[in-house]
Formats: sequence, C-alpha cells, structure tokens
Amino acid sequence: MEQTLVILKPDAVQRGLVGAIVARFEAKGLKLAGMKLMRISRELAERNYAVHRGKDFYEPLLAFMTAGPVVAMVLEGNDAVRVARALMGSTFGPDAQPGTIRGDFGLSKRYNLVHGSDSAASAQQEIALFFAPGEILEYQRAGDAWTYARRDSELI
Repeated sequence: MEQTLVILKPDAVQRGLVGAIVARFEAKGLKLAGMKLMRISRELAERNYAVHRGKDFYEPLLAFMTAGPVVAMVLEGNDAVRVARALMGSTFGPDAQPGTIRGDFGLSKRYNLVHGSDSAASAQQEIALFFAPGEILEYQRAGDAWTYARRDSELI
C-alpha cells in the first residue's frame, strides 16, 4: 500500500475543520498510519517547501504554515497520493469543485486548508521530515476487507 503525507494547515485547525476533513479521508477508505498536532518550525517549513524557494508566494507560505498549529498525517491506501489529492481538490478554494475539501470549505487563494504530497517519491521525503519511523503504525482494520476487492493477490 502507498503512503502519503497530508497536512491540515493552520486555517483548517483554527476553523475547527480537522474532524470533518479527517472523516473525508477515512470515509474514502484511506487508513491513518500516523497523526499528530504540531507547530511547524521555520526550518521545517523551508525544507518542506524548498521547491518553491524564490517564488512570490514562498515567504507568505512560510509565514502561514508557521502561524499556528497544524495536523500532520500519514495516510495509507491503494494509490493514496492520487486519491488524497483528488479529495483535496484544486489548489484554490474558489476554483475547486464542490464535493472536494477545498471546494466545500475554501474561499481563499492563500489559505487552502490542506497540503498533500504530489508524488510517491515526494511523499516518502515529506513523511521522513514530519514523522520518525516509530510514529508510523502498521495495523489491519477490520473493514479493510470491505474496502478493497481482490482477485487472488491483486487489488481490483
């Protein structure tokens, strides 16, 4: 199963949307493998968003991400990166489709509620920034047999 990092940004925490957002990922069938409430340091924010260094939104993004607590999560599931990003919706709330997290809860082009890894490779790098190996759990959920159909060992 693939893992991805999702961060519920300070606006999601301050607006009391953590439960509603986490519920959407769980209802889809993604499994929580790690989760913590934390403050992101400037150094961690710089490392996580290094690809955006030099862009006009870089400094405002760092200020935003360090302004309040966030919830960092490791989600696990078949094609977890793509599925999580689809649930999040387009980057900017006003442009996001209804039914997505940003489409239902977001109106800002600066405060967009959630961060999600954009590839399996970046997910591995980002997870390592936010979680120590012992903070990510392996376990079976009773409902997993009803989330994924299988043909022999293949997920279908």
